Amino acid sequence: MRWLHQVPLFAPANRPRDICILRLSAIGDTCHMVPVVRALQSAWPDCRITWIIGRAESKLMSLVPGVELLTVDKGRFAAELVRLRGVLAARRFDLLLHMQASARASLLSMLVRAPIKLGFDRARAGELQWLFTNRRIAPRRREHVLDSFMGFLDALGITQHPPVWNLPLPPDALAYARAVIPDARPTLLVSACSSHPLRNWRPQDYAAVCDHAALRWNMRVILCGGPGAVERRMGDDILSHAAAKPIDQIGRDTLPQMLALLGAATVLLSPDSGPVHMAAMVGTPVIGIYAPTNPARSGPYFSRQWCVDRFPEAARAFLGREPDQLPWNVKIEKPGVMDLIEPSAVIAKLDRLMQERRAAALAQPPAPPPLLA
Repeated sequence: MRWLHQVPLFAPANRPRDICILRLSAIGDTCHMVPVVRALQSAWPDCRITWIIGRAESKLMSLVPGVELLTVDKGRFAAELVRLRGVLAARRFDLLLHMQASARASLLSMLVRAPIKLGFDRARAGELQWLFTNRRIAPRRREHVLDSFMGFLDALGITQHPPVWNLPLPPDALAYARAVIPDARPTLLVSACSSHPLRNWRPQDYAAVCDHAALRWNMRVILCGGPGAVERRMGDDILSHAAAKPIDQIGRDTLPQMLALLGAATVLLSPDSGPVHMAAMVGTPVIGIYAPTNPARSGPYFSRQWCVDRFPEAARAFLGREPDQLPWNVKIEKPGVMDLIEPSAVIAKLDRLMQERRAAALAQPPAPPPLLA
């Protein structure tokens, strides 16, 4: 079988009209998917796009215009397989972009009728994904997750541009953000929890950064996050340690409202988590705190210079190896790994960001005086 990965799969006169994308999760990865969808829509404006996606993730990706979402309740996966078999039985696609190397996604791919099923190259086609595809993207090594997704565009002959999200926000989300951040005072958002508990920092360390932001930079500090018990407990612990009490918005917003809030903020502080990549969608800088995972692979795409990166130290301390000796997707989720991140290092990143922001504001020419009547 010929594996096409350098010559474009479609000639200009024979572009696909119906495309199915398969990427179920997680929130951050679906954020990385949006530039692929937007590039497809720009290059092939007449194509119809259907995205098979997790139900939770669809609450955010419903903002992507012109895309049909087929949602999957991953908690009831067996029943969902049966349901989607009926939904997809009469559907035909010209192309499946199988963009999740997982057994669950590959089972779903069997329900999609398409002559071309494009997946990852053999080295990255984990959990036997290569058995469920008949074309592969070009092999590439040690790149950011978003860039790995862009490899699918290369295989389709679509010229890459800088990633574009450009998502319209609903009025209620914008109104929510204006109510929480009503003025131009600089605002630090703190999304303290990842869905992986061993990526979470200590609450007293978050509190130290919150206090510094409020006292040194007169920042409005807002705690945000989901409605789960872990987020609530973390928020309560941060509040108990903080001298300058942050505003508590934990569990009070929807995903679109959270995206609007990120867009209105000055900067986000967070471990490797979905909000890090949501912030990239709206152009908000992120101070990412990374030790269990490598920010070169999964850091905030436009803010890696603001990350506190202790992944090399974690590799040496917990695995006894250098980072370049480890598999690219390795995670060092060990108790105590986040203790490698010192509050002073995070504060230094915040100070530098705020200093650059102040210098940029001073460099702006003054606004012209208003015209007299």
